[in-house]
Amino acid sequence: MPSTEPEGHGPVRYGPPFPVDGLPVPPGLAAVLAGAAGRADGEPVGGGPALLTAAAGYWERRGTPVDPAGVVAGPGAPALLVALTAALGGDVLVPRPCAAWWAPYARLLGRRVFHVATPAECGGVPDPYALLETVRRLRAEGGDPRLLVLSVADDPTATVAPPEVLHEAVEAAAAEGLHLISDETWRDTVHAPQDTVPVGPAEMLPERVTVVTDLAGALLPAGWPAAVARLPATVAGDDLHARVLDVLTALDARVAAPVAAAAAHALTEPAEVTDRVAATARLHALLARAVHTAVTGAGALALPPRAGRHLYVDLEPLREALSPRGVGDAQDLEDFLSARLRMPAPGGHRFGDDLAALRVRLTTGPLLGDTDARRTECLTSSAPLELPHVHRALTRLAAVFDDLRDDARRGEPSR
Repeated sequence: MPSTEPEGHGPVRYGPPFPVDGLPVPPGLAAVLAGAAGRADGEPVGGGPALLTAAAGYWERRGTPVDPAGVVAGPGAPALLVALTAALGGDVLVPRPCAAWWAPYARLLGRRVFHVATPAECGGVPDPYALLETVRRLRAEGGDPRLLVLSVADDPTATVAPPEVLHEAVEAAAAEGLHLISDETWRDTVHAPQDTVPVGPAEMLPERVTVVTDLAGALLPAGWPAAVARLPATVAGDDLHARVLDVLTALDARVAAPVAAAAAHALTEPAEVTDRVAATARLHALLARAVHTAVTGAGALALPPRAGRHLYVDLEPLREALSPRGVGDAQDLEDFLSARLRMPAPGGHRFGDDLAALRVRLTTGPLLGDTDARRTECLTSSAPLELPHVHRALTRLAAVFDDLRDDARRGEPSR
């Protein structure tokens, strides 16, 4: 029987849009892609030598050298996560909330997924005590937890886990024999790299950590799917690498040849790429701070955004004002805010959070304008928040939240 759920609301057919940067493709990157468009040969499953060597160089510049033979590439991080989850087996643990695509791919493979609470100061990593309790309870009930997926620079919360918090979580995972997948898609989008240097679990426990980076986080447009993973440099890591390639081969999950050329170019990080990444991060940091000021000024709760192009907002303090508008849960909140903000505002339930909680992820990309010219102007302006179209978008967003604040104070909805 076909689903009766409205289009866009089903757990399978609806996925929150990726937090794109909203900017035009850099000309140099487009030229590389176009130059490879005539290739008739396909990229090998797992990535060709140029792409794998470029990925190894990318990690070496970050202080974590890897042999290209320990790297694998795929058409986006979801494909790599499917292959890794299939190869590792067992039950999967993820933080609550977590990236919207982590749990569905595990369930698609018939794996059970269990959410673990996060510490108060950040998202993306589990609270170590909650992790230990969850693992031990699962095993006592006959479960088989083997895999923990986490993220230092997080979607949806836009936080960056402090090294000491991450270390405690990694120690707890190691004590229970878990393999860790570190999703580092947003690591290069940190808002203040001079103040915040993300430390990943592979720097703490390299023999039990696989790092996955979707290049759409900072280096490629979201419409050019490519991701890379580095596996542990151990005998077990070599075996995992072989099994991951088996799964990718079965799926024929390979990076398109022109995209592979663009990805290899971006991963070598020429000046045009690094300058664009830095400028984009600065722009979205400004926007995220402005949105954070607007929502917290209206009485909502949100941790300060530290990375990415999004932030995670808790509107529980405004429930009294939202209730007369028919908002009683995260799905209602998604519908309400998406309509009034004129941009996607997926509810927290899309990220594994409690449906009853009034939480939502807001993204900054839609604030840049509706044409390439306006978006480029944002990137090159010395004061992008003062551009008329950006100012209007921020004013509209603030007005929506200010109305809720005012209604909460009056104890009645506006007319």
